[in-house]
Amino acid sequence: MLNVSTLKMGREGGPEEKLYDVIIVGGGPAGATAALYAARSGLGTVVLDKAISAGALATTSKIANYPGIPKVMTGLELLQVIQKQADDFGAEFVTAQAVSAQLFGETKGIQTSIGPFRGKVVIIATGKMGRKSKIPGEEKFLGRGVSYCATCDAAFFKDRVVAVVGASREAVDESELVVRFSKKTYLIAPGEKFHTDHRQLDELEKNPKVEILRNRGLREVLGNDTVTGIRLSGATGDTVLPVDGVFIYLPGNVPIIDFLEGAVEVTEQECIKVDRERATSIPGVYAIGDVICSYIQQAVVAAADGAIAAMAAERYIRGRVKVRSDWA
Repeated sequence: MLNVSTLKMGREGGPEEKLYDVIIVGGGPAGATAALYAARSGLGTVVLDKAISAGALATTSKIANYPGIPKVMTGLELLQVIQKQADDFGAEFVTAQAVSAQLFGETKGIQTSIGPFRGKVVIIATGKMGRKSKIPGEEKFLGRGVSYCATCDAAFFKDRVVAVVGASREAVDESELVVRFSKKTYLIAPGEKFHTDHRQLDELEKNPKVEILRNRGLREVLGNDTVTGIRLSGATGDTVLPVDGVFIYLPGNVPIIDFLEGAVEVTEQECIKVDRERATSIPGVYAIGDVICSYIQQAVVAAADGAIAAMAAERYIRGRVKVRSDWA
């Protein structure tokens, strides 16, 4: 298994003031393949990814039908292979959450949890795991105790009591960061199991500042001006857990496009509209993978989207009429 630490995952002081050729938002199979093709063509390429473990492929336990990969591997292992290929060609992978975008004009910008990035082209590959429906109180207290990003907000809860809700690897990863600051952290799973490395979970269970609660559903976020607690469902009924903040990592099935703030055209299902080259309604902006809601949602299809968009982006940047076909 390849170790993701071999990749260039972030910078200590935030992004440098530089202009990239291509900014890719999302590092799943679509985004990583786009990075591979873009970097191999000599384009300065950066991939902004909230967490390598956050996407649909990374949470898949077994992949046995990906072309060219004869052995069975986890989705995370396959993703690391693709990312390593892109890294070898010079693509940068930066751990950062996109919070807003400025997509019009020759130079485009993505504002992230660690600062702004500027580029000539933006490729959106954020996937389809957003949640349409909100838990009561979630939207009301967003920014006042509710967060979706420990990297952004964990430090605001120094010596406070915090809950992290979710059973994904992302939720467990984020818990490790929250624990560094909090007085106490509750890690709450809707079911019995956490979808992560058992050694990682064991380390959290040994931490005296951590309490793990299983089979509990988040019913409501409570508070006045800020969060004061959460209501949880369980086998014996509802209980109220006093907390100062809650980090929510529950999966969904709608495109993650909130940070775009309606800039690109979308369908009634909030899927980004693209043409055959995966170009959106804004020149120099492309969308790939599950965020465009292809009829068949498979890693190999997402990877194909990435290749198509990267070649179209290369043509856009260098002003060629035809997409190159000699990139085998």
